[in-house]
Amino acid sequence: MRWLTPDGVVAALAVGGAVTWGVSWRGLVLLLVFFLSGSLLTQLAERCAPRRTARQVLANGGVAAVAALFSAWPIAAGALAAAAADTWATEIGAFSPFAPRLITSGRQVPRGTSGGITVLGSLGGAAGAVMIALLAEAFRPQGAAPGSAALIAGAGVAGMVADSLLGATVQGKHECPECGARFERGNTVCHQPVRRVRGFRWLDNDAVNLAATLCGAVVVALGVRIV
Repeated sequence: MRWLTPDGVVAALAVGGAVTWGVSWRGLVLLLVFFLSGSLLTQLAERCAPRRTARQVLANGGVAAVAALFSAWPIAAGALAAAAADTWATEIGAFSPFAPRLITSGRQVPRGTSGGITVLGSLGGAAGAVMIALLAEAFRPQGAAPGSAALIAGAGVAGMVADSLLGATVQGKHECPECGARFERGNTVCHQPVRRVRGFRWLDNDAVNLAATLCGAVVVALGVRIV
């Protein structure tokens, strides 16, 4: 459990239990594949083991857990596809030889800037969404509402794009008054306590991740109804 903080372990058990209760062990397979692949990629990109908190676990898996409790298999898969796409895009994008560009304007931004995207990261994110979509189709429980792999993969990519758009526009940004260093969390202290310079204070990276998974779930829900 080195990839989770103590409260992260509790949250992961709650999410895993909800998913298993709602859609059986098949849903747990999808959840574990997302968690393990994302954690391994984070460790490779950052060269240190991630320590995900309860807030981070719920931001990425909470929507899928709620959908699973309602036995909405394709919607839960869409939420996990979005979570996987976002995570893979971030971590694989770290290996891009080119600087990221802001999704809204196309200008170059420093690595790690919210809303910055790369071709490599985008392709990696799409691969993560496709992986979850194919697994969802392969492990779909008997009697579960069908959701095509293409729809689930598309929902994952939509969630990834939504994450970048929110990060580039309304996500809270904070700055050190002394050195100008930028941070995503308002409780950070650099040379001095940071101050908010843009976006909503409450809309941090975890809130954006939650919104991205919700976007993936909604895309699948709408797609299933239309079909």
